[in-house]
Amino acid sequence: MKFDTTLLVHDLADMATFTRSAEALGFDGIWTAETNHDAFLPLTLAAEHSTHITLGTAIAVAFPRTPTILAQIAWDLAKYSHGRFILGLGPQVKAHNRLRLGVKWEKPVKKMRETIQAIYALWDCWQHDKPLSFEGEFFLLKLMTPFFNPGPIEYPYPPIYIAAVNEQMLKLAGELCAGVHLHAIHSVKYFDEFAFPHLEAGLTTSGRPQADLSVSTAVFAIPTDDPAYAAWAESFVKQQISFYMSTPAYRVLAQLHGWEDMAKQLSQMARDGRWPEMPALITDDILETIAVTGTWAELPGIIHQKYGDRLDRVSYYLPYVPGQNEDGWRATIAGFKELQVAGA
Repeated sequence: MKFDTTLLVHDLADMATFTRSAEALGFDGIWTAETNHDAFLPLTLAAEHSTHITLGTAIAVAFPRTPTILAQIAWDLAKYSHGRFILGLGPQVKAHNRLRLGVKWEKPVKKMRETIQAIYALWDCWQHDKPLSFEGEFFLLKLMTPFFNPGPIEYPYPPIYIAAVNEQMLKLAGELCAGVHLHAIHSVKYFDEFAFPHLEAGLTTSGRPQADLSVSTAVFAIPTDDPAYAAWAESFVKQQISFYMSTPAYRVLAQLHGWEDMAKQLSQMARDGRWPEMPALITDDILETIAVTGTWAELPGIIHQKYGDRLDRVSYYLPYVPGQNEDGWRATIAGFKELQVAGA
């Protein structure tokens, strides 16, 4: 189980310092999210200021960008990082596509499938000098003159991960992708009874072994060493859980655990703009099911005991800030390194 750090927000001016600190501390990877800034730009700086840490998007929103644009960005980052880049894509939800990003919402699973297939067609064209020929329902790609062809790179194709919560996207991840980003709003019950059976169905469709699919997720963690920070972390985690629980796209978890009435109540509160009141609905039982609690040093063992061998990469849904809680992060990273040495 590799231990990464995920940047939910970032400032380009801080990326050099952040990257050097994260690599020196011993994180295995850096993921950037597409929230209030572009997900790709900071990874150019991260590649420049690091030598071995893995770099990826978790996630970049796919549909506002064409397959060619995504293929070009990934190609350049793979080359510049010497093969350390992972292209993590997600569909986002309908409202954000239509009302924030200004793009049509149309058959998201089929469109994601075509996006992935088209990206591979472009990479085959550039790497092996094949004619570009991709035709689907959403994309027609048949033109690639030498002026626009970046040519081959000396590294393997960037792995493609997709974010998946519900049945069809999980099956697509198992069928076509090198990895899957499972959402932080999860439980072991959700993994075992819903996510993994659908991932395995996708793997079966393509005839691939489970080892071909890397499973990555963020975990809601509450470190308890410092009471003040623990109180802040618990408040932050409850806020995030209540936000995601209010979103219908993530309703499957509530259905599995019998929390549907609470989730519907959160949805109504969100529509009414009652955001500060929502975390109060997250009970101790919900928190215990979704989050992990313990000292920085204990958390790796707690996570391993909880998830076993289900996960290949994990990060905390907490901000890593260079210079803050360095001893805690160092203790957690040491714990994960010990697990890695032990083969866990």
